[in-house]
Parts: sequence; structure tokens; C-alpha cells
Amino acid sequence: MADTPPNNHSHEQRPVPSVNPGASPQEEVAIVNEENTVIGSAMRAVMRRDRLIHRASYILVFNSRGQLFVQERTLTKDIFPGYLDLCAGGVVLAGESYEESALRELNEELGIRDAGIEFLFDFYGEYLGQRVWGRAFSCIAEGPFILQPEEVSGGAFHSLDAVMRIIDEKPCTPDSVYVLLRYLKKHGNSAGQGKNLGERL
Repeated sequence: MADTPPNNHSHEQRPVPSVNPGASPQEEVAIVNEENTVIGSAMRAVMRRDRLIHRASYILVFNSRGQLFVQERTLTKDIFPGYLDLCAGGVVLAGESYEESALRELNEELGIRDAGIEFLFDFYGEYLGQRVWGRAFSCIAEGPFILQPEEVSGGAFHSLDAVMRIIDEKPCTPDSVYVLLRYLKKHGNSAGQGKNLGERL
């Protein structure tokens, strides 16, 4: 259903921006240096705890009407639990490319297979002490989606105007907000104008 606001969070229920290494899945992720060159790998919990620079894929999922799918993150996520997320995606695993990560995450989170992803841009970001080299993509998929219960508690398509209101009114992951606003600025959409964007979060 489009343009139905995600679950409302009262002031008391507003999720706390946090990093919880103990909640990290047991998976080995790619570790990179400041130039985004792979230098090794580490378990995800270690990466979170030691704030190691890592890679992540981000996918803006649109439908054919230009609406964006907004996810609700579960309360058990290891970073920004309970926040809204404007992108599908996640950390790049050891031995995995950005493109492989994006396709895997689309399948795992939303049940999207064989998506035609389009490269958008790379960026470096820092938030909650975490450091990441991200690669942004976009794709078109109509749904309905099969949501991964461990990571996605809900979601819906929204018009871009509605998404901008959501950003103003609800807690959203800052990296996904950056990806969307930079995308909109590049594509000249009025919803993205007037935002102060840079190459880093």
C-alpha cells in the first residue's frame, strides 16, 4: 500500500540511535582502508566494536510509478534498531563484490531475485563512530515483497514527497537519507533541492 506512513513512534517510543556489536550476525565482512582497498576481513561484531572501515551496498528500490520502498528495521538490528531505512542493502561480506552484495541483500531482505541494479555512486560516511565505504544502486521492482523477519519488520512504497515528509518527521538511517538526497540532487527532482549535500556524510 502506497503512502501509508510507517508505524508512528511517540516521543517516549522513539528508537535510540545505537550500535550493538553483540547483536551482529555471525558473518565475516570485508575490511578496507581509507582508500577503499580491501586489507582483510573480520567478524561483523569485531568490525562494529573496533569501528573498522568496511563496505556496504545501498539500493533504492522504486516501483514503476516512481515510488520508493521504505523499510522498518527490526529492534534487533546491530545498528540503528527500529529506524526507518530508505534503502535495501547491507555490509559487504568477505570475498564479495559490491554488486554481489546488493543482489544478495535484495534477495534476502525483500525476496527480489534477478534485479537489474543500476550503479549510482560511491561515497564515504561516518556515523555513530562507524566508518563505511558505500556503493549506491537503484532498481525497479513492483512487489509484493517477502520481508526478512530478522531484519525488516515492515515497509511500504511512498511517493517522493511523502518520503521527504518521513525524513523530517521520523527517525531514518542517516546513510540512506544521504543516498536518496544525493540521488535526487543528481536527477533534478524538486524534492531533493535545497539540501546541503557533500561527498561525505
